[in-house]
Amino acid sequence: MIQKNTRRLSFFLDSVKNVYSIFFSMGRRAKKTKIFFLFSFLPVVIAFIIKFNQIFSGRGKIQGIYIFSNLIVVFYLQFLILILALFFGTSVASEEIEGQTLIYLTTRPISKSAIVLGKYSAYTTLVILMMSVGVLLSFLILNVNNLGNFSLYKILLRDVVVLGLGLICYTAFFTFIGAFLKKSIIVGLVFSFGWENVIQYFPGSTQRFSIIHYLKSLLPTFSSGRFSFLMFKLEPSPTGTAIFMLFLITVIFLCLACILFSQKEYILED
Repeated sequence: MIQKNTRRLSFFLDSVKNVYSIFFSMGRRAKKTKIFFLFSFLPVVIAFIIKFNQIFSGRGKIQGIYIFSNLIVVFYLQFLILILALFFGTSVASEEIEGQTLIYLTTRPISKSAIVLGKYSAYTTLVILMMSVGVLLSFLILNVNNLGNFSLYKILLRDVVVLGLGLICYTAFFTFIGAFLKKSIIVGLVFSFGWENVIQYFPGSTQRFSIIHYLKSLLPTFSSGRFSFLMFKLEPSPTGTAIFMLFLITVIFLCLACILFSQKEYILED
């Protein structure tokens, strides 16, 4: 019995790995990925404009790391990672249904759960790579005069890890939304720029019902300064609690997506 279960688990993990390899390779070459890769460079352009203005205007009093941590990273946090996670997360299930390719995947001897986990992992890897390249370039541009200060790289690493956790969690949530709802993009946009961008500013425990609350809890808060409004009303959770909640949310919504995708009968329209 144990040996049989071990073989099943091994076959399941191999299936996830194969699905991951296929869709990571396909996703890398997809037109959508190239478009969003360019889109993820928007903060790089912003960083270049800011640095260019500092150099030629002679007003370079604000340190590059301050702008990076309080403007560029927050721009990723409150906008870009939501967009990337939304479009790639919902497509885990929806592109198979809308493209009517689900029947070809399900005729293979692999479970639907393996398809969901494999595609989720592949697409999450892609969006994390997109984000990391943009963040790194923005960091280098804004801190070009201070690259010898190795303490700055700790800040870079922290920010990349936090944004990566955000993509892991949001993509899991949107994978569930894509498997659950037909108009998943619309619902995802309402969630991203309605719920997430409003409830985070509610006082008290209400803000803990947003994913972004736990991400912001992993970043240092500034009580003063021109960018302090971005952390307005934040009552941070302890670091351990924030990390635990992010992984718990990820696991819950991935499990729900796998169950739903496996049990739901999808109607393929012409």
